[in-house]
Amino acid sequence: MKLPHLALSLLAALGMHSAMAAEAYPAKPVRWVVAFSAGGGSDILARTVGLQLSKQLGQQIVVDNKPGGATVIAAESVARSPGDGYTVFTADNGTLIFNTALFKRLSYEPKKDFAPIGMMARFPLVLATNPASGFATAKEAIEAMRKQPGKFSYASSGVGSPHHLAMEMLKERARIDVTHVPYKGGAPAVQDVAGGQLPFIVIDIATGLPMIKAGKLKVLATFSKSRLAAMPDVPTLMELGYTDIEATAWQGLVVPASTPKAIQDQLSSELQKAINVPAVSARLVELGVEPLPSDAAAMNKRWSDDAAYWPKLIKDRQITLDQ
Repeated sequence: MKLPHLALSLLAALGMHSAMAAEAYPAKPVRWVVAFSAGGGSDILARTVGLQLSKQLGQQIVVDNKPGGATVIAAESVARSPGDGYTVFTADNGTLIFNTALFKRLSYEPKKDFAPIGMMARFPLVLATNPASGFATAKEAIEAMRKQPGKFSYASSGVGSPHHLAMEMLKERARIDVTHVPYKGGAPAVQDVAGGQLPFIVIDIATGLPMIKAGKLKVLATFSKSRLAAMPDVPTLMELGYTDIEATAWQGLVVPASTPKAIQDQLSSELQKAINVPAVSARLVELGVEPLPSDAAAMNKRWSDDAAYWPKLIKDRQITLDQ
């Protein structure tokens, strides 16, 4: 009688061990999808955080760059991926919010297809000029745009980008008329403004920092709520009297909505831990990025708050990415 009982106990123990092993996460490399090209700010953010995250999880984080289509290509591929915790996605405010208004028909539904894991970082946006333009302050520049409607132009990293929409907000609030010249990415836009082809640009610091440090771009004002630690002498547009202007490019981590809640919670905890590692946060600051670790609830709140404003601005300004 004892032997069968012992055998049953062993089988039960083995079964429990197998179940626990099957549930262990992660048991293989995790794919991190980035909707932008390798070498850019978004890619560097993912690789910097991903490297630390891989140490914590004990599995490799493999960055998969899928640029194009205003992040739609990458977003759609993640939305169709299995919800098993082995696909994560850098989602920005363009992917989650702007695209819902920029496209009449979108191949994914942000709120339905993705579950937030947590915020990662904010890319501060600035209004900058070529030093040869002669504008010493943002006030001078904005006044010139107001007095000479249509004379001046500005570059951005593309139609519907946070950079473009930040300037549209300023145009609306300051009642100015300045021509938008969209580029396919921030790097070529920076090059042309630094080279004198255009007088102004709205750019994130991570992209513009090399030219700013080299003195080829002069930062006039920031779109942030408060002055940036990296540029304490540069005023915010709020300080200049445009009290309701704040715009930023932010990025968070999401997973397919069907991902088990336990895995979502684990990823959220590990993500915050990774970003808070001093060497990681210092590296991000060095790149011109503001670390913004948060849990899923905080990301969801920011997502909802921004969704209450930006789609209306996009529709009111008749901005579209539909062909």
